[in-house]
Amino acid sequence: MALQLSFGEASATGPRAENQDAMRIVTPAPALAESKGHLFALADGVSQCADGQLAAQATLQALALDYYATPETWSVNQSLDRVLIAHNRWLQANGGGQPLLTTLSALVVRGRRFTLAHIGDCRVYRWFAGKLEVISQDHVWQQPGMQHVLKRAMGLDQHVIIDYLDGELRQGESFLLLTDGVWATLSDNTIASILHDASDPEAAVQALIHAAHLAGSQDNASAMIVNIETLPETHLADTLAQLHQWPAPPVLQPGKEFEGWHVEDLLHQSRQSLMYRVRDKQGQHWLLKTLPANRADEPQAAPALLLEEWFLRRVAGSHFAEVHPLPQRQHLYYLQRQYTGQTLAEMLKADGPLSLADWLRIAPRLIKALGMLHRRNIIHRDIKPENILCCDDGEVRIIDFGLAFCPGLSPVETTTVAGTPSYIAPEAFNGAAPSASQDIFAAGVTLYQALTGHYPYGEIEAFQRPHFKQPTAASRYRPDLPVWVDQQLLHAICADPDERFETAEQWLLEIEHGERQSLAIRPRPLLEREPLAVWRTVALIALALNVVLFIAVLR
Repeated sequence: MALQLSFGEASATGPRAENQDAMRIVTPAPALAESKGHLFALADGVSQCADGQLAAQATLQALALDYYATPETWSVNQSLDRVLIAHNRWLQANGGGQPLLTTLSALVVRGRRFTLAHIGDCRVYRWFAGKLEVISQDHVWQQPGMQHVLKRAMGLDQHVIIDYLDGELRQGESFLLLTDGVWATLSDNTIASILHDASDPEAAVQALIHAAHLAGSQDNASAMIVNIETLPETHLADTLAQLHQWPAPPVLQPGKEFEGWHVEDLLHQSRQSLMYRVRDKQGQHWLLKTLPANRADEPQAAPALLLEEWFLRRVAGSHFAEVHPLPQRQHLYYLQRQYTGQTLAEMLKADGPLSLADWLRIAPRLIKALGMLHRRNIIHRDIKPENILCCDDGEVRIIDFGLAFCPGLSPVETTTVAGTPSYIAPEAFNGAAPSASQDIFAAGVTLYQALTGHYPYGEIEAFQRPHFKQPTAASRYRPDLPVWVDQQLLHAICADPDERFETAEQWLLEIEHGERQSLAIRPRPLLEREPLAVWRTVALIALALNVVLFIAVLR
């Protein structure tokens, strides 16, 4: 069953010269609605500013376009906040010396949840089972005579603060968005009575607008209502699994054909997954990942595999494996391109710890890839040498997204700690939710091990409950390391997440700064440091050679 909505909107100028309210409804295609949701927004331009109508309309236009352009893996809150912060700067810069101000209430309905972004004095209500509830806060001054003076609005301050509210949807409920031209005139009881008597959403909003102006409202009046008719499946992963009812493939035999792919061999087999090497008709090698037969009955196994493919498609880039589009398939699997090269684990096993030059080639690429993941709101959760592929084309790729996590999309695990124990951050053992900081810790342990062959806190077994004390500095095992490398590794693997690098980008900048610093402090040539001594020595040597030559001539 899919999410089904009905809605209505109405606006009237009233006694004002122009209507400075604006409304916007976006009901995207099913695929985009699944990831970004449906948008319902109401704005009330402030008449005392440069152009309230422009402020309201431009805000909703920017919101409708830019929100749906944000990465699909960003949470609704994150997407709305990024867009509205950017548009707030636009409002401040384009008022011609006067403020462009508007209030805003934006409701996103996605799956079985809603998100409300609110600033100003529009109001948002929930109407369910005959009960009307205000779920927004009026950002106005409460002193007598100032009840309509805004404390917060889009364009008012350089640093905009927006209220966010998230919650579960209830089938049969309604959300009502009103400008102050309606709610400031009509009581909650009157609004509830109109909603109760209305035959459909359009009739409800028209009745509210008409009642507000009959009651003496001197302002523009706008109303929008959203009815939740039916709710979808519990989770995006469940929806994906329902859309793709594919059985797991049979055991694939080397040398045989499977759905147009030539099977070459089985590369990896575990309780969690199977990985085959296959070849397409052009001779390109791909890795086919699927589930073993013993996981066919696990309710979350198939959705997890599809989410893994979904993540890889949305982090497309040179630091990750290319995923085949697979326009047609009859079984549960996905394909990623096979690259020639070695994992970091294989390199360390064959040749021991990396030279500093090799480390400086690999480390920035790994950290840059992490930053790309985190900007898309994806946490890898299993960064370790086995999952870092150093390819023959010079790229460093992060592989194996089997444990990847996206807040708001991935199911939350409460009984197990995901990852490989020696690379898991301390706070994860204590039940903290997955975070980018935990990936940074794992990358720090990985790069520490790549230089030293050791773990900073010692090896941790799966059955252990580790205690994190002071980590051993990498320079203890590698006295040749520059001080800045030692310090950065300790910064990345701090037991306290607040003491680590805040972002992968910050770490990358520190590496670049450290490399420049090393070049800057490289000892100068002797000729630059002691030119007089050098030339004296040259002169003495020349004199000595002349004396030797003179004696030789005399003989």
